[in-house]
Amino acid sequence: MNVDNAKSQMRKGMLEYCVLLLLSREASYANDIIVRLKQAELIVVEGTLYPLLTRLKKDGLLSYEWRESTQGPPRKYYALTDNGRMFLAELDGAWYELARTVDLLKTMAPELPPIPQPENTGTETENATAETEVFVTKPENSEAETETFEAKP
Repeated sequence: MNVDNAKSQMRKGMLEYCVLLLLSREASYANDIIVRLKQAELIVVEGTLYPLLTRLKKDGLLSYEWRESTQGPPRKYYALTDNGRMFLAELDGAWYELARTVDLLKTMAPELPPIPQPENTGTETENATAETEVFVTKPENSEAETETFEAKP
C-alpha cells in the first residue's frame, strides 16, 4: 500500500475546507491562497486551486471582485458569500466530528474491548445447530401451536 497515495487523498478531501477557512478571514487572490496553504504545509498548485475556486463560485459559495494591482494586471479576489459562510459552518461541524472520532480512536484503541466473536464449541468446519421457533396456524377452531425445529445455518 502506498502511503503517499493515501496522504494525497486525505489532502484532496480537506482542500475545499481549508480554502473556505482562509477566505472566511479575508478576500484573497489565488496566489495568496496558495502561499498560505504552503505556509500551513499543504502544498497546492494552481492547476488544482483554480478549478476548485471556479466550482465554489459556480456553487454560490464564493464571489469575486477585480482589484487593481501595483505589480501588473488587475487581480481576482475571492470572498465567501453568505451561503459560503453557512456551508463553512456545516463543514466546521463535520470536521469537529471527524477529528473527535479520530482522536478517540487514537487514544482509546489499546483500551477498546475485543470485538465479540460468535461462540463456537467445535471446529469451524462442524455444522452448528440452532433452534428456531415457528408458529403454525391451524384451522379456525384450533389455537396456534409452536413447534421447534433444529436449523443448520
